Amino acid sequence: MESSGSWDAIVWNQIEDPRSRRSTQGMDEYLLEDEEVHAQGHGVNLLNTDEAGIVSVTNFRLLFVSQATKSIVELGTIPLTTIEKLNDVSLQDVKLQSLPHKYDKNQPRELLQVIGKDMRVIVFAFRPRTKQKNEVFDALRRYTKPANLWELYAFSCDPSTVDKTSDPKSRLLKEYKRLFSKQFPKSGSGFEVEKDSMHKNLWRLTTVNSSYSLCSTYPSQLIVPKSISDEDLWQASTFRAGRRLPIISWCDPGSGAVLARSSQPLVGLMMNFRNNADEKLVSALCPQIFDPKKPPRKLYIVDARPRANALANGAKGGGSESSSNYPKSEVLFLGIQNIHTMRDSLSRLRDYVDAHGSISSNGTSSAVSLVGDRRNRGSTWGGGSLNSMTQFSSMLGEWLNHIQNILVGASWIAAQIAQESASVLVHCSDGWDRTTQLIALACLLLDPYYRTFDGFQALVEKDWLAFGHPFAERMGIPTVTENGGSQYELLRQPSLGNLSSSPSRTSLGPPGSSSNTSAQSQTSNNSSPILLQWLDCIAQLLRLYPSAFEFSSKFLADFMDCVFSCRFGNFLCNSEREREQSGVTSSCHCMWTYLADLRASGGSYHEHFNPFYDAASYDAPLVPPAAALAPTLWPQFYLRWTCPPESQGGGLESHWHSMSKKYAASIKAKEMAESRSRDIKMRMESMLADLQRERRASSSALAMAQKARRENAAIKRAIQSIGCEVNFSMNENQVDRTEEMSYSFRREADAGSQQDDNADLSVSISAIEDSLVSDTPSDQVCESLCPLRTREGCRWPHAACAQLGSQFVGLKANFDAFDRLSIEDCYFGPE
Repeated sequence: MESSGSWDAIVWNQIEDPRSRRSTQGMDEYLLEDEEVHAQGHGVNLLNTDEAGIVSVTNFRLLFVSQATKSIVELGTIPLTTIEKLNDVSLQDVKLQSLPHKYDKNQPRELLQVIGKDMRVIVFAFRPRTKQKNEVFDALRRYTKPANLWELYAFSCDPSTVDKTSDPKSRLLKEYKRLFSKQFPKSGSGFEVEKDSMHKNLWRLTTVNSSYSLCSTYPSQLIVPKSISDEDLWQASTFRAGRRLPIISWCDPGSGAVLARSSQPLVGLMMNFRNNADEKLVSALCPQIFDPKKPPRKLYIVDARPRANALANGAKGGGSESSSNYPKSEVLFLGIQNIHTMRDSLSRLRDYVDAHGSISSNGTSSAVSLVGDRRNRGSTWGGGSLNSMTQFSSMLGEWLNHIQNILVGASWIAAQIAQESASVLVHCSDGWDRTTQLIALACLLLDPYYRTFDGFQALVEKDWLAFGHPFAERMGIPTVTENGGSQYELLRQPSLGNLSSSPSRTSLGPPGSSSNTSAQSQTSNNSSPILLQWLDCIAQLLRLYPSAFEFSSKFLADFMDCVFSCRFGNFLCNSEREREQSGVTSSCHCMWTYLADLRASGGSYHEHFNPFYDAASYDAPLVPPAAALAPTLWPQFYLRWTCPPESQGGGLESHWHSMSKKYAASIKAKEMAESRSRDIKMRMESMLADLQRERRASSSALAMAQKARRENAAIKRAIQSIGCEVNFSMNENQVDRTEEMSYSFRREADAGSQQDDNADLSVSISAIEDSLVSDTPSDQVCESLCPLRTREGCRWPHAACAQLGSQFVGLKANFDAFDRLSIEDCYFGPE
């Protein structure tokens, strides 16, 4: 199937606005983009927390909204692909010991139990005698097990909104260049080996698998020894299960030692089958450097399985290598169990955590106060007896033993490469589960780059995605097949020598077909927490080396949740080839971009950042001693639903993030206060500038008024010195009784004046009669001060002295000028 042909049935440009047609049922404010509601139940109770609300089944998740707070309840909201199992249960099935106070014990309730892959066990109680539970239950059964890949929520987005600037193939090639920078020059074609370096003639990049014909579950570009031709690769692939021949995954830039991976060899029941090309390829992984000061380099072939399991696979055509067939090699077995054992162990751990957590699916609390039944001598605790709790503790130890085995195996591999410069080849049965765990964890220990955000992405895309970890099978979701799922499916099966006896993989036929139902059942049987175990191991290392990783334990938990949710296309399908066929890269959003944007939104204080990261102190391989590899339960993941306070409150990292949030809040408040202070200061400076302008304008106006006043006073005195009286009034109808001559004019009022604009300023100048000038003591003042009065008398006796009212003002008059004035008789009225 061509990648472009897979979209023939969907014409995206016909949908102008997908959200305009979607069903929301009043939940718009809670839904994501392109999310729609398929079924809904009202008045539903979440028994874990005794909280009432509305439960909705969308095309992405089971959504629970609290009736009291009108907000999403995180515990009751779970992506559909994260749901592992649904149970239609009764009160007796969940063994409720203390019912919530709202309910009558005699009142029947319809219960729905939801078991999640992320350690959640939640129970919803529906109203009796309604169809709500059946509608929700049917919708969950339909959408948690979609009929085909394109029914997943990841494909609901418009492909035109997907960022296509970078693809996994180009990022893998970039990582190859980083790893083998000494072998591959930075210029030119990028893959011609330089001649002047001893280590630069060892490896080459081949595109023999560009069409995935060599191995359908390997990437299109492979790193192999330069001494091995493509023809040798074809021959060697026939000797390995699923044609997964030995391929280099990582190279030590200093010593040239490599870390390689493959599947089990097909040695047969008698373990006597051999393949010359395979032996040549494996030997080439350990090139001998002729240095008399150093011992010969050794090759370790690490079989991740228990020895008994490896021998049992020989009966089906598989098996393990014999060190006699591979020179300077040593074969070791790590004893890591298969996917079915891991799945059952996690299931028992989930039951243990749910039964003994403070928030349990049976509606009871595991508080110590429940201990106190004297008749049982305190034997009950958290819904179970102490004996049963001891039994569950052994289940916890079982899971931690699996984690310890992976940690010890990966640490041993890293130690041989870092300390002995030995090359290591790792495989299990198929080379995509336990092999991937060990290879990726050893790389994380050896290379400090993989302990950064960018390096973590490169590591996951290289060893988990490109080398074909079957995410679709392990998570129980559909994938794509070729030609109805015959030959391609068989190549993809767990290869035990006799491929025809392997159960067929998921065949995605038409919805509702019987073959599809059987395929889904088989896919579910192959589900296993392989990726979760690897992340658990990293969390253990993060506890041992808190300053060696750029990311935090919270980042690992959120990363696992993103993978479970299938909201993005990165972890869909089983291999690079299937993802290319289904077109997920060009049709679905990228999880790495989402996580990067999430970190950018919170800055350096985001909870995904490790606050104690010290790159300078941890720029070398980590080789933890075996005594330190005693794992504990990863609280940030396993206890977050049942013991929320305990899952976050025990580590320095959580305390730091709590303090950093408070510090960031105080910094934000300080910045806001400083901003307000700057605004107030700017406003005050602006008001001060306005006030100064007003003062200058007022001073100027006052100066002008004073000047005008002085001028008016001078004019008035001048006029009065010639025997006239000046009167000012605001009403031209006013008539002075002494007026004999008047002159009136209209003056425009100022626009800002408070006086009436229609008022007239009337100025009247009148001559004062001699009879009105009294003979007052002011004459003596006049005689003593007037410069024009002499002993002989006043030089101008017929004119009144310059007076303001009845007081002398000392005005010097130019009487000569007045003598030259011609005063007409018409200026004065008749006597």
